[in-house]
Amino acid sequence: MSASATTVTLGDGLVTSVQGYGAMGLTSVYGDVDDAAARRVLHHAIDAGVRLIDTADLYGGGDNERLVGDIARTRRDDVHLATKVGYLPAEDAEGYRFRGDPRHIAWAARASLGRLGVDHIDLYYYHRVDPRVPIEETVGAMAQLVTEGLVGHLGLSEVTASELERATSVHPIAAVQSEWSLWSRDVERSVVPAARRLG
Repeated sequence: MSASATTVTLGDGLVTSVQGYGAMGLTSVYGDVDDAAARRVLHHAIDAGVRLIDTADLYGGGDNERLVGDIARTRRDDVHLATKVGYLPAEDAEGYRFRGDPRHIAWAARASLGRLGVDHIDLYYYHRVDPRVPIEETVGAMAQLVTEGLVGHLGLSEVTASELERATSVHPIAAVQSEWSLWSRDVERSVVPAARRLG
C-alpha cells in the first residue's frame, strides 16, 4: 500500500492503514465464535487494505493472538501487528488486574511473540497503567524490547495526559488508544491535546 489518503503516519514514523481492525471479538470474548468465519473476516479486512491488526495477550486467554498470528504469518508483508501487555485476566495477589513491572513486560512480550509466531511486534501497547509502577519504568522496559528488535513501536492505552507526557520523556510513543465515542468524550479535554502536542 503506498502512502496516500488510505495511510497514516503515526507519532514516531510507523506508516500504516488509516483504518485498523480490532480483533478482540474474533475469539470467545463475547461468546462463541466460528473459527473459520473469524479467519475469513481477517483475510477480508487485509484484502480491503487494512494493515493494522490489533489484538492483546488478554483476549481469549491468548487464543486471539494465536488466531491473528496464524493469518499474519501467511501475509506478514501486508500486516502491522499490534498487541498489548499489562492487563491481567484476573486479580493478582494484591488485588490488581494490571501489571507493569519490567520483569512482567519482558516475559509477556516473549510470550506474545510465541503465540503470534513472529519475530517482532510492530506496535506494542501498554494496555492499562499499573498504579504500583511508575510509567517511566514500564516504558523503559518496553523501550528495551525496541532496542532488542523484538518490538518496532510503542503505544499506550487509556492513559492520562500526564502519563503520556511522562512516557514520552523515556521513549517516543507512536499511538494512544482510548475509548472515544459519542458517549465518551473526556479524552478531548486533555489526552488528545497532549497527544497532538507531543506528536
